[in-house]
Amino acid sequence: MTMINQLQAKYPHALAWAIGDNPQMADELAALVVAGQKTASCGSLASFMSDSAAPQVGSYHIILNGQQEPVCVIRMVSMRLVKFCDITEEFARKEGEGDLSLAYWRKEHQAFFTREGTFSEEMELIAEEFQLIEVV
Repeated sequence: MTMINQLQAKYPHALAWAIGDNPQMADELAALVVAGQKTASCGSLASFMSDSAAPQVGSYHIILNGQQEPVCVIRMVSMRLVKFCDITEEFARKEGEGDLSLAYWRKEHQAFFTREGTFSEEMELIAEEFQLIEVV
């Protein structure tokens, strides 16, 4: 039984996924979650709506590193719809990336959503907050 299978047995229906769009980013962001610095994330509403296994409040998730290995388990505690242009400094800090500023958040997330092909200042995001449940 793989580690992912063991975790899914412990946390039924837990989804396993990496944060970001490349292995290096997945490693960096997973490390921030494990350190307790990253307690929030976001994705485009378009991606969320096209994902049949999208997160829900109360759901457990196995966070993978860039090698698709589990590093921790989180639980979604809050999800809300917010426009890119309306993200707050507080939420940017909860994302835990870079210098924790809104300016850094906007720069990096604009680049990410541009790569995804969805960027717009008015785009709708699903802003997720989570708790670290277990480090693997």
